[in-house]
Amino acid sequence: MTQALRDLQQRQGATFSSEGVPITFGSAAGLEAVETGVALFDRSHWGVLQMSGGDRLRFIHNQTTNTFTQRQPGEGCDTVFVTSTARTIDLTTVYLTDEALLILTSPGQDQRLMDWMDRYIFPADQVSLANLTGTMAIFSLVGPGSRAVLNKLGVELAVDVPTGHHYIVDFKGVTLRLALGSGLSPSGYTLLLAMEDATSVWQHLTDAGVIPAGESLWQQLRVQQGRPAPEHELTEDYNPLEAGLWDAISFDKGCYIGQETIARLNTYQGVKQQLWGIQLSGTVEPGEAIFVGDEKVGLLTSVVETPSEFRGLGYIRTKAGGAGLAVSVGAAKGLVVNVPYLARGYLTTNNLTV
Repeated sequence: MTQALRDLQQRQGATFSSEGVPITFGSAAGLEAVETGVALFDRSHWGVLQMSGGDRLRFIHNQTTNTFTQRQPGEGCDTVFVTSTARTIDLTTVYLTDEALLILTSPGQDQRLMDWMDRYIFPADQVSLANLTGTMAIFSLVGPGSRAVLNKLGVELAVDVPTGHHYIVDFKGVTLRLALGSGLSPSGYTLLLAMEDATSVWQHLTDAGVIPAGESLWQQLRVQQGRPAPEHELTEDYNPLEAGLWDAISFDKGCYIGQETIARLNTYQGVKQQLWGIQLSGTVEPGEAIFVGDEKVGLLTSVVETPSEFRGLGYIRTKAGGAGLAVSVGAAKGLVVNVPYLARGYLTTNNLTV
């Protein structure tokens, strides 16, 4: 983040973490904007990796859970980095451009993934990696008013394109990459741009009535909607099927790291625990066991406080049940609920069974 952007956000009421991430803008208006208008999140602390070279599609195809070899520039999708035993490392979004791939990682995961991929690049591979974290700003517009505000600002928007598709636009004289999708479940867009242009773009967006929001609200929405995060739901204790990331997995592609385990779990319906949302009667610490009666059935991984309740995410044994299950976590009572970000089910030869 540039000092100019930090100063602007501070004038707008922002308080910052020790790492310089806006935590809150001192108002509850952000949540209302997400639901009925449009909120603006600064995700510039997320990682951005660039992969170039003639073998880049083959390489990312062999490294992660989604399929890439047939994708074209302008497309984008979520994909999961996993270990050889299919344990989760990170959920990323990959944008294909004419010259390279842009890989948007979770905060703090950029160098970890750089080091991970570097282990698999051999001298004959035409693959080069660069860490662009800190040189690019990442802003996300979240809420039903996102499209209207971009139209108001003169941005030409593509129609009828799926989430992840992206293209270069002119934004008040600034050239930036605009991608459909906010990183969360509500409708929205993600803007990727040079850091030196960040202050002017943020100013134009907030002048147009977009409500700035901080990391505190992002985390609240993440847990309410079920997006798993490293060090919480994405660890080497879990695989991407358990984490509800079925939409980021191709079951038709050839071999990739962790593919054998994932294929076996799918074929034999071997997912023994699944990630769920949990409505809680009070606050509890992540890491608490989840019980049904006296039986331990899972583990709480994240907790947030919303204006109306406490919400959590946790892994629960498949045989114990799912949505509607009454549980206890520490001193709190809980109810297991569906969350919109996650998908679950088994691909069979005929259809998808859930």
